[in-house]
Amino acid sequence: MKKDQYIEAEGKTVEEAINNALQILKLPRKCVKIKTLSEEKRGLFGMPGAKPVKVRVTVIPNKENT
Repeated sequence: MKKDQYIEAEGKTVEEAINNALQILKLPRKCVKIKTLSEEKRGLFGMPGAKPVKVRVTVIPNKENT
């Protein structure tokens, strides 16, 4: 794996976005570092889903991954 391997994922909630990224990476949560890039933006009259949450999930390098 590359030293700074990461992916960006989206979801309706932060948890959903994180889970989407973890499924792609096939790693448990303890093996990654998570940064929220953008929060959900609500639509007209507070309706959800105008803009999804976006997170960056970075693989934490360790002896098994290098």
